Amino acid sequence: MQVLYEDNHLIAVNKTNSDLVQGDRTGDVALNESIKQYLKEKYNKPGNVYLGVIHRLDRPVSGVVLFARTSKALSRMNQQFKEKQVEKTYWAIVKNLPVPPSSELKHYLVRNTKKNKSFSFDTPRKDAKEASMTYITLASSDRYHLLEIHLHTGRHHQIRSQLSGIGSPIKGDLKYGFDRSNKEGGISLHARKIHFIHPVQKSPVTIVANPPRDNLWDFFLTQMDQDPKK
Repeated sequence: MQVLYEDNHLIAVNKTNSDLVQGDRTGDVALNESIKQYLKEKYNKPGNVYLGVIHRLDRPVSGVVLFARTSKALSRMNQQFKEKQVEKTYWAIVKNLPVPPSSELKHYLVRNTKKNKSFSFDTPRKDAKEASMTYITLASSDRYHLLEIHLHTGRHHQIRSQLSGIGSPIKGDLKYGFDRSNKEGGISLHARKIHFIHPVQKSPVTIVANPPRDNLWDFFLTQMDQDPKK
C-alpha cells in the first residue's frame, strides 16, 4: 500500500487496480480495512481506528483515493464533494483516438443494476441522468493514446461508458467494448490527481498518484516528463 498523503485529518493512498475501496459481498479485504490496520500499528492505537470513506473508485481502476481520519474531516470533505469543489483528474489509455482529439462530451446515462453497467445515449430518455466531461489527448504511442479527463458530473461508470459511447473504450475494459483484457488485470483508467481545500487547515492540497508500473504506462509517463506543459 502506497501512502501519498497523511496528516491528523486525512490520508490518501494510491489504489491498485485490484483493490476494493470498501468491503462487498466478495469478502475480500478492502482498502479501508488495510488502512485502519496501518494506522493502528503506526500509532499504536488501542481499540477501533476511525476511518471515513470520502469517495470511491471502481475496483479495476487505479489511483488516488482520499479517506478521513476524523468525523469533522469527513463531513467537511463530503460537503466539498457535494458542492463540486473537489477537482479530480483521470488518465485513460484508449486504442482508438477520439475525434476530435480533445472535446467536451455530453451523454445521457441509463444504469442497469443487474448488469452493473451504464449505457450512454445522445438524447434524453426515461430514467437517464445527464453526464458531461472534458477529455484532452496528451500523448500517443504507435497503437495507443493517453487521454486526460475532467469530470463535470459523477455518474456510475461515467468515463468508461462515455468513452465507449464515442468508440474509444478504455484498454482492458471488456465490459465496455475493449476486445481483450489487460495482462496485469484491471483497466487502463487511473485517478491521476485530486485537488481540494483542506477541511481544517483551509489550505489548498494537491495529491498526485503515479499509474501502475507496466511498459505502456511507463512510456506515457516518460512522454509527460519530457513535455513541461503537461
